[in-house]
Amino acid sequence: MKKNLRIVSVAAAALLAVAPVAATAVSTVSAATTVNIDGNTSTPVAQNTDVNLATNFTAIAYVAGQNGQGTKGVVSGSVTATYNGQSYTGNLTHGNASDTAIYRVSDKRHHVDVSSPAFSAGQYCAKIRNVSFNFGSQNAGKKLTVSLWGGSLTTLNRKTGHRRTGESLSVTLDKDGVANFAEVQTPNFKAVNPFSTSTVAWYQNNNVVTSANVTVNAGNNNLVNVSQIVAALNGYTPYELARGDHGIVSSSNLTLPITAAAVTDQLKAQNIAVDGAGYFTAPTSLSLKFTATADDSNASAELPVTVSIPNGKVTTVESVSKTIMHNAYYYDKNAKRVGTDKVTRYNTVTVAPSTTTINGKAYYEVVENGKATGKYINADNIDGTKRTLKHNAYVYKTSKKRANKVVLKKGTEVTTYGDSYKFKNGQRYYKIGANTEKTYVKVANF
Repeated sequence: MKKNLRIVSVAAAALLAVAPVAATAVSTVSAATTVNIDGNTSTPVAQNTDVNLATNFTAIAYVAGQNGQGTKGVVSGSVTATYNGQSYTGNLTHGNASDTAIYRVSDKRHHVDVSSPAFSAGQYCAKIRNVSFNFGSQNAGKKLTVSLWGGSLTTLNRKTGHRRTGESLSVTLDKDGVANFAEVQTPNFKAVNPFSTSTVAWYQNNNVVTSANVTVNAGNNNLVNVSQIVAALNGYTPYELARGDHGIVSSSNLTLPITAAAVTDQLKAQNIAVDGAGYFTAPTSLSLKFTATADDSNASAELPVTVSIPNGKVTTVESVSKTIMHNAYYYDKNAKRVGTDKVTRYNTVTVAPSTTTINGKAYYEVVENGKATGKYINADNIDGTKRTLKHNAYVYKTSKKRANKVVLKKGTEVTTYGDSYKFKNGQRYYKIGANTEKTYVKVANF
């Protein structure tokens, strides 16, 4: 059963943790910090022993007021331990809210009182002492790797006094299935000034820009290094702009989000493999996007980037335009229907020039933006099937009205498209004729 634990404290005290579900700790000293931990202690840990912690923190900085009276700061967030999509309940090991403190990133030795003017807008982290994760007694003695990327975990051997600290640590669960940590330090989060009117803008050569177009050249085997893209974007800089007294606008540099790691992540998200040295096989064009965020507010600005690689690998596939002659659904590589979307007859579709045989039937693969989609359309809805008439046949427009005076003779080969239609008279008809006219022949004539 999933449970939520809310811990509240003025000193930014309570945060995380993960201990026996029976243990709960709630402090209600004038609300300043709120932390939720979600979980499910009944789920066994499977053979894969990687456990990830995730945090999501937001904070509002102290805001000065009149007569020395200010608005206290607020920190809220969640810390969740997940494994294979499952969450695990957390508590402070000793139920002590004072085991959590907030620190400015630039000074991790002296904690900040959230209710004081010292808690100004900026970057912070939280340190939580005595944290334990309960994965259930069924997992007692198992060795797990617990990770908190961007933060840190610390274990303490109480017998030897030896401490280990890292973003990722291997721990052995005790006889109750509990992993104990002396301290958990969260990744950085930002305290914002809710009354800030600052904005963010990207500049290049002292001019505001809303997009970027750069060119890089590939080396042997169409290889490009992510550092080439970062270098090509040198000079694109984000600034935070704030209007002060007498309308004077001040600007300050922001942390540049254009990094090799950011480029690598975006390439991988586009299914472009990047090796350990930062090289990848480059297409002729790439689309990237970088977002810069203000230091003391939630203001942000995106910079869409188009990277041209003239000698990159051509990745577009051949395609042709075909007319759909019978309403057609999409199928996957196993001939299973994909969703409920369909292409209606007489519309055109871009497909591969040649058909692909799936389960004995011919299909055309759909092509979009020069790339194969993995979606297929039954070729019979495009090319049709040649059938020979066993009887003379009229061509109909409706069940009661002929399309013309033509009589198709017995033995004539006629192309039909897709499955037959059932008319109001209860009889079935094939669509014929490679045009948009309503022309049908009774199935019984074939």
